[in-house]
Amino acid sequence: MNVTLKPLEENDREQFILDNQEAFRYGALEEFGCRDSHFEEDGEIISKATIERSIDEGQAFRIIADGEKVGGMVVHVLGEVGELDLLFVKSSAHSKGLGYSAWCLMEKMHPEVKVWETVTPYFEKRNIHFYVNRCGFHIVEFFNRFHPDPNDPHDLCDDEAEEFEGMFKFRKDIL
Repeated sequence: MNVTLKPLEENDREQFILDNQEAFRYGALEEFGCRDSHFEEDGEIISKATIERSIDEGQAFRIIADGEKVGGMVVHVLGEVGELDLLFVKSSAHSKGLGYSAWCLMEKMHPEVKVWETVTPYFEKRNIHFYVNRCGFHIVEFFNRFHPDPNDPHDLCDDEAEEFEGMFKFRKDIL
C-alpha cells in the first residue's frame, strides 16, 4: 500500500476527531469489553476537547493509504524534541503496517528531531507493542496515582486520583 501523510484540512477536522475517538474506543472495548470505566467523557476514551487542543497546539496529519483516509497523527516539534501527541489507525485498517509506515514518514519529515516522546494508557497493549517493538521507543516512566505526570493537570486532580490507573511514557533517541 502507498502511505502518505497529508496536513489536516479544516473541513475534515470533525471526522478526524470522530475517527480518533472510534480508534481509542475500539482499543478499550477490545481490552475491557462493555465493563470499561476508562472513559474521559461520556463513552469516549479521549475527549473531543483533548483532541481539539492537540490539533490546535500541534501539527495534524491524515494518514492516507491508497487514497483512503485510514488514520491520523498529531505531533509537536520544538527544535530537537518532538512529541507524538496522537496516532491512530481505523480499526478496519489494523495490522497492515499503516501506522508504522506513517511513523517512518514522520521521522523523515523531521530529521532535526533527536528525541521523540509519547504516552499511551497502560491498557493499550497494541500501542505498547507498536511503540516498543515496531518503532524503537523505550518505556521510560509510568505515571499513576502514586507518580503523577507533573505536566498533566488531569493526573494531579485529587478527586480522580483513585480512578487514574496509569500512562506509560515512551522515548526514542535518534542517533
